[in-house]
Amino acid sequence: MAARVICCLLILSCVALGQGAADKNAINDLLHGSEEAWNHHDAHAFASAFAPDADFTNVIGQGASGRDKIEQFHAPMFATVFKSSQLKLVETKVRFIRPDVAAVDVFWTMSGMVDQQGNPRADRRGLLNFVMTKDAGKWQIAVMHNMDLPPQP
Repeated sequence: MAARVICCLLILSCVALGQGAADKNAINDLLHGSEEAWNHHDAHAFASAFAPDADFTNVIGQGASGRDKIEQFHAPMFATVFKSSQLKLVETKVRFIRPDVAAVDVFWTMSGMVDQQGNPRADRRGLLNFVMTKDAGKWQIAVMHNMDLPPQP
């Protein structure tokens, strides 16, 4: 009897671990799709990763609420200061708070930015903090905060 209980617990653990891996993969896929949208300077595709009622805050504290507003916020920047930028997601850490809620940290680097006058800006690195939710089997960004990190020595 004890062997059956242990066997059932092992099976349930394996199923739970497999689901966690599938969710981590789905989150990583969403993030890499967002990275690709950024690198194509496509505000609509970039915003599609967000929940309809999501909140976004950039590195200087400006933000937008709602997927449509997040798209509107990014469109003019993709046409100007970020028009040649290239974003690279370097390291991702996922912590499941519940099976349908995850806290996600993503370290990033960026090159190819310009200032408002079109002059090249220095490469950047930073950290994105996300709260992601799973709704109807699909992961979305509910909250995103972006921050610059100081240059590495």
